[in-house]
Amino acid sequence: MRVRHFHVAAGILRDASGRLLITERLCDGPFNGLWEFPGGKIAAGESPRDALYRELAEEIGIEIRSSRPFMELLHEYHDRTVNLEFFLVTDWHGDPSGLEGQQIRWVALGELDAGQLLPADAPVIAALLADA
Repeated sequence: MRVRHFHVAAGILRDASGRLLITERLCDGPFNGLWEFPGGKIAAGESPRDALYRELAEEIGIEIRSSRPFMELLHEYHDRTVNLEFFLVTDWHGDPSGLEGQQIRWVALGELDAGQLLPADAPVIAALLADA
C-alpha cells in the first residue's frame, strides 16, 4: 500500500468566552462525522499561513486579520501521513458558519473530547491546556 502525504494548515479560534471552534468533518471514509479544527491542505507553492487564510474563508466564511503559529505535528495513519501546522487565530472578520454543509460548534476547552476529534487533532488539546 502506498502511503500518501498531506501538508495541512488548521486554525484554532477562540471566542470572547474562551470557547474553541470545531467543525464536523464531512467526507467519504473513516473520518466522516468526527470533529476537527478547521483548515485544509496546503497547495503547491502556498505558505501554511496563506493556506489557512484561504481555507477558513472557503470553509467557514471568515477573513483572518491576525494569527500566530501554535504547534506543528506529524501524524501517521495506516494509509497516510499528515503534517499539520496549527495557528491561533486571534482576530477575524465575519461570523463563522458551515459553508460546506458541515456543522460547527463552540466548545469550552475543558469539554473538548479527544474521542470526537480526528486523531491527528487530539494532541492539540493537551497543548492548549498547557498553554492556558
